Amino acid sequence: MAKAKTPTPPQAAGTHGAPRDYPFTRSLRIIAQDPAVRPGGRILTTTIDVPAEELAPGPCGYRVNVIDFDSNTGALYEPATYRTTATGKLLDPFADASDATLLGDPRFHAQNSYAIAMKTLARFEFALGRRVRWGSDGHQLYVAPHAFTDANAFYSKEDRGLFFGYFPDPKGRQIFTCLSHDIVAHETTHALLDGLRSRYMEASSPQQAAFHEGFADIVALLSVFALEDVVAALLKPRSRDKGKLIAAKHLTAPRLKRSVLFGLALEMGQAMAEVRGEALRRSITKNARRSLAGVTEEHDLGEYLVAGMLNAFLAIWVSRLNKIGTVRRGLKDLSLVVEQGAQVANHLLTMAIRALDYCPPTDIDFSDFLSALLTIDHEVVPDDSRFGYRKALLDNFARYGIRPSRSADPGGIWQRCLGELKYSRTHFDSMLRDKEEVFRFVWENREALEISDKGYVEVQSVSPSHRIGPDGFVLRETIAEYVQIMTLRADELGTLRIRKPRGMPDWKRVRLFGGGALVFDEYGRLKYQIRNRIENARRQTARLKFLWETGFFDEQKSDVAPFALAHRRRAGS
Repeated sequence: MAKAKTPTPPQAAGTHGAPRDYPFTRSLRIIAQDPAVRPGGRILTTTIDVPAEELAPGPCGYRVNVIDFDSNTGALYEPATYRTTATGKLLDPFADASDATLLGDPRFHAQNSYAIAMKTLARFEFALGRRVRWGSDGHQLYVAPHAFTDANAFYSKEDRGLFFGYFPDPKGRQIFTCLSHDIVAHETTHALLDGLRSRYMEASSPQQAAFHEGFADIVALLSVFALEDVVAALLKPRSRDKGKLIAAKHLTAPRLKRSVLFGLALEMGQAMAEVRGEALRRSITKNARRSLAGVTEEHDLGEYLVAGMLNAFLAIWVSRLNKIGTVRRGLKDLSLVVEQGAQVANHLLTMAIRALDYCPPTDIDFSDFLSALLTIDHEVVPDDSRFGYRKALLDNFARYGIRPSRSADPGGIWQRCLGELKYSRTHFDSMLRDKEEVFRFVWENREALEISDKGYVEVQSVSPSHRIGPDGFVLRETIAEYVQIMTLRADELGTLRIRKPRGMPDWKRVRLFGGGALVFDEYGRLKYQIRNRIENARRQTARLKFLWETGFFDEQKSDVAPFALAHRRRAGS
């Protein structure tokens, strides 16, 4: 195997060694959906912009490092290398490559994985207005495009990486999970969500376990629908005038559900569905239900979260399309139809990511996420009358038994902090970035914030955030996350009015979690405290009952990554 050379960085130029202006983004070709989706017989590809950086062979950058090692065969594939022009433009070696090359060249597989992971990271950082860390240690996330021979793909916190399998389909064709856009985006989202809310990996309620999977599906699927090439290709068979116009009769919710959402799921290969599940197909057609009580299987439960978001996406898109006039009788401009769909997907995707800052750091449920969605959008876009995003979310989530949190106001938005708080003993500038300063604020105001003195309290993160709304309005905030942990015997639960699970021995040791997100405005004043109190007897009783009945306290810790186990259970269900 030839040793790849690291590309030489462009030389600085100008007087006194001043560097030239290099681009902030670079374009790379990727497969826009699973290779099984082939409108017109060709693989659906697109070009996406990713943050510009100095790339070592791999590709290896400052956040994503592709190391293409196959643990089954012991093979280390030749890394992808890139050349840049004197102006810093990266030359994509696969810009004009054939479908056969894209499917067969491991170096393109590496590029596809790298580019989608970096694009997903860039979406999170744009939405949150700051750098976002991975859930694992270190600055770089390792990516193995051909990690093993198995119908699986997963994120491993312990191994600091994303691992993608490959396997033969029933016809003997090799299926590569690293070539599926939504699988790569899904697993990257797990790594980012773990970095933002690490306690969501803790054993908790069925909805917390389902949230990781459902949220990753939402990001992956909305990322796909935000690509105009995808939407255009799937609508094109129904277009006229060489793909420029489309009949309005195809733009109703039932028709779009069949032609774009449901139609896309039908084109997925059954082999790939083994890995990614059928969330898209099942979620968009999920029957409405008044309550999710009794639904405990994490993948089935997560599909209701996805269903609420996808149906809201469809409702808003159709509403916007109804406001577009016709070019000729009964015909609309296809490019405008596609643009509207991509704009809705992008807005909902940004909302979903921003909502994480407005979620409690422990024991999240779907109601918390819905209130977080409504609140952050209200902060950035106070007037929702033009497109009605919040109404569509409320209506469509309610169809699946998901309603705003009990702690929210009648409109589903978190209630603001209006009580008297002490600010005189803390320093505003330090509170924007110093965990010790935020902890002092918490300590000085623990009674007003109703933070129990029982258990261990820790400020886990302090993050400044700059969010830009559709009208250019900039919202500056600081998000601080604190957690509470208490370890006690089962026979001590009664002192907190928490009911011990039936059959649990008195000597069994249990851990309780609580905590909150503190949202400070640009002047250092507390706007929101979004919390799950550690003394919430109802929540803690339900959590312990579920964990006891599902055998959590009896299981030995597995060496296998939790997401790998979850995906195996899904494939076997």
